[in-house]
Amino acid sequence: MATTALPSVTRVADPMTPVGERLAQTASELFYARGIRAVGVELIAADAGTTKKTLYDRFGSKDALVALYLRRRAERWQTRALQHLAEHPEPGAARVLAVFDALAGWLDEQWRGCAFVNAYAEIAGTDHVALPVVRAEKAWMRQLFTALAEEAGLDDPQDLGGQLHLLYEGAIVALTAGDVHDSVGIARDAAARLVAASPRLTR
Repeated sequence: MATTALPSVTRVADPMTPVGERLAQTASELFYARGIRAVGVELIAADAGTTKKTLYDRFGSKDALVALYLRRRAERWQTRALQHLAEHPEPGAARVLAVFDALAGWLDEQWRGCAFVNAYAEIAGTDHVALPVVRAEKAWMRQLFTALAEEAGLDDPQDLGGQLHLLYEGAIVALTAGDVHDSVGIARDAAARLVAASPRLTR
């Protein structure tokens, strides 16, 4: 029986002028550091060395910039995760746990934790254009764990993938909101036990 392929990176096709790129980079840094609501277009334009008119001409709205910021972060993380998995090509527990190793390295560089969780806290309950981007990134991660469980030959990979994804998400929130410094390591250990206890799929 064929296994589910790992999800591919969600690419962002956004060729830009130098000014547009500067605005996008500046907005991304500000949104992550200060939050979405706290950052206005005036600040983005000023820090990028341009004008609000140029920002609106390039992107149409602040909300579009928020969505772009999150799509780009998703692409960066997904690329990094898949590159790390490529270093562990043999299906099995080590490959599943490699996702947590990739996460630990990533979070060492992301002092405010998950940009998607942070953004959702600000835009939940609205019709913000970035909400589908947040949900798509979380769905991508669940799909990744499900595919890894399936290729490892573990029974009920959909259910196991969901459980592994919850450990992954919980580790991120516990690290930042809970100040649990070894949360990723704890989640990795729990994932190892979960995988070890999972029955092999009978073929």
